[in-house]
Amino acid sequence: MKAMILAAGKGTRVRPITYTIPKPLIPIMQKPVMEFLLELLKKHGFNEIMVNVSHLADEIENYFRDGQRFGVRIGYSFEGRIEDGRLIGDALGSAGGLRRIQDFYPFFDDTFIVLCGDALIDLDLTAALKYHKEKGSVATIVTKPVPKEQVPSYGVVVTDDQGRVQSFQEKPSVEEALSTDINTGIYIFEPEIIDYIPPKQEYDIGSELFPKLVEMGAPFYAVSMDFEWVDIGKVPDYWHAVRGVLSGDIKNVSIPGKEIAPGVYAGLNVAINLDKVDIQGPVYIGSMTRIEDGATIIGPSMIGPNCCICKDATVDNSVIFEYSRLGPGVRLVDKLVFGRYCVDKNGASIDLQAAALDWLITDSRQLPPHSEPPEREVLDELRNQG
Repeated sequence: MKAMILAAGKGTRVRPITYTIPKPLIPIMQKPVMEFLLELLKKHGFNEIMVNVSHLADEIENYFRDGQRFGVRIGYSFEGRIEDGRLIGDALGSAGGLRRIQDFYPFFDDTFIVLCGDALIDLDLTAALKYHKEKGSVATIVTKPVPKEQVPSYGVVVTDDQGRVQSFQEKPSVEEALSTDINTGIYIFEPEIIDYIPPKQEYDIGSELFPKLVEMGAPFYAVSMDFEWVDIGKVPDYWHAVRGVLSGDIKNVSIPGKEIAPGVYAGLNVAINLDKVDIQGPVYIGSMTRIEDGATIIGPSMIGPNCCICKDATVDNSVIFEYSRLGPGVRLVDKLVFGRYCVDKNGASIDLQAAALDWLITDSRQLPPHSEPPEREVLDELRNQG
């Protein structure tokens, strides 16, 4: 069976991560989110998968290639152009991307599924497909019920008693919400859906195609299913996803590495003396990372590979990407560190260089192993003077 993964977006709400990593490659415990989607599709018999790409397209293509090592077949549809020898992304929208693939050569010749490339899901796709076929639907949205107080954060789908879609509400207030079923970005289509999409232009599934189907009275249904769905469309979402995995709230993602102490997991060749650090799980530490004596690590926290947490530094409820170095005595609480950026749990970003704080958090590759960085001497001298 055939499927499509939407992977052409720029991921503006997940910046600064998406400056260098496309959303489908954002790692959940060192594993790209799109890899989980491929595993789910394969499990339910979807083994021919088209992926539309645009922003940082080569990163996605170079990682997944033709899909052989994941047990599926993958093709790519690039949306953009070349200017001055550089690839420039120019996404066509979720529906426009579908139409482009079909116009190139008819790929969607039977019922197919469309997934957004930035969500972690554990869904019975087979059951959703069965519902779609029983209804004789041209399009089916998989929705998920949420508590009413969470409704203002999502797009709401309103249906009749038979499950037929009647209308949509984009992030309504609790008082105005007509439903608590939200759009999860998981869609099942028949090939004739392409006829509803105008060619060679930007066109969106949620905001343009679906209202058109409702207006035309097409057989368009929603199926409400209670399943694990973690959207990582924004930095706070990603922060909560990593914490959810570490805390065991997200069941379909295991913590990698070896458990070296209760609730403390480590990759290969981690340099740490457990007797000389204060570490409270759940914590994951990537391979070739050094935790110096006197450091404090309080979970849920994730420290990526090839990092260095220096003497007397504190990492508390934070996520640190690979090749980051946290200087001596630095205290990091409720933060995400990515390259030269430090982001709080609400998504507010600090450019460390612009704020003249780049001596506190640096690239671990700037110093050879065991070298004494300049700021350590300064901090030690200040402490001695105190």
